[in-house]
Amino acid sequence: MLIANATLADGHRRDVQVEGERIAAVERRLSADADETTIDAAGKLLLPGMIDSHVHFREPGFPEKETWASGSRAAAAGGVTTVVDQPNTQPPTVTGEAFDGKAELAADSVVDFGINGGVTPAWQPNELLDRPLFALGEVFLADSTGEMGIDVDLLADAVTAATERGVPVTVHAEDAARFDASARERSEAQRVVRDGEAVSSSREAQSASRTTSESASGQRPRANDPDAWSAFRTPDAERAAVERACEVGRDAGAQLHIAHTSTPEGIDAAKRMGMTCEVTPHHLLLSREEYDELGTFGRMNPPLRSEQRREGVYKRVADGTVDLVATDHAPHTREEKDTGIWDAPSGVPGVETALPLLLAEVVLVDPDATREIRGEELATDCGWTPFEGFEGVFPEWTMVRGETVYRRTDEGRKFGAAVGENVQSHQ
Repeated sequence: MLIANATLADGHRRDVQVEGERIAAVERRLSADADETTIDAAGKLLLPGMIDSHVHFREPGFPEKETWASGSRAAAAGGVTTVVDQPNTQPPTVTGEAFDGKAELAADSVVDFGINGGVTPAWQPNELLDRPLFALGEVFLADSTGEMGIDVDLLADAVTAATERGVPVTVHAEDAARFDASARERSEAQRVVRDGEAVSSSREAQSASRTTSESASGQRPRANDPDAWSAFRTPDAERAAVERACEVGRDAGAQLHIAHTSTPEGIDAAKRMGMTCEVTPHHLLLSREEYDELGTFGRMNPPLRSEQRREGVYKRVADGTVDLVATDHAPHTREEKDTGIWDAPSGVPGVETALPLLLAEVVLVDPDATREIRGEELATDCGWTPFEGFEGVFPEWTMVRGETVYRRTDEGRKFGAAVGENVQSHQ
């Protein structure tokens, strides 16, 4: 295949020739063979596919939220060509058998993938670490979806075992002991007013205080005091957990990676102690100020932070302090999210919108190339997004190892075959 007249990331216009699974040549001008497909990319950016090192595709266990087929199609439609799936599925990926079962499901993926292993008191490190893991983690230092939170002693054992086998470790760093229980007490004790009538802030009252959810139009339900979730899972809980996890990593001679850092303090702690970290698009672009619009659809772990902290996170991404952007793509159904803030599951989708959002932020583009993000138009099965109405620059065409897995045409979107492979199987 010859891709002609493409503009590369450095601004140069080049022809790119693809043979099999590899880029064979990049030149000012190349000639196509007689039987070679040629794509004219004049006026188009040709970029490397994004690697999203943090997704939750929900299989096995929760196919109503997402599957490997739907999640990987969403990735391809967003310009992501490799994803790394996290272990908090059902069963959790903490044994060799669980890994093998997930690997079979991953055969439905249209993009390449990695599979992470998890840690619980019931994990089986010997057989799990024998599998072609991408990494160990995310290892949860506080409960999130899947209730896989562990203590620091087990973290230390896991880090030692993984390091001895040359397996990197990713940590979800929040210290539950530093959560502010009074935030929940204040939220549940307050009284809310709806339709001119006072009602108590019990679970039933939280349900009553929401405006009607209009899923088809993309409007968000308004839950009682959704900002209480951010007040509950405090910034200090992240900073303290990052520091403690990095101490464990340093003691074991390990290179830890801190997942979805949401505060400047967390980022600075990781970098000060010589570890790597990532930031999500939602912590980069959204803050607590969005709760009026998002309601419980803005609940995730770690939670949204203040606008001042969001700006600090953005600065650290822009200046290169942060090592990478990863989505923490964590879909749930509308019905699950449409409840009170203390009952809604944590997580938001993001694998399809990350690169389009980042391109709209940092690339000078023709305004005609941008379009509004609409949840109902996305390929993810959950059908919603916290970035409703944001501008994005979406790809027209995505390839994985020489195979076209996504095309956007006048007739609609077309997806290719399930050609994804475990990237660790080639090591």
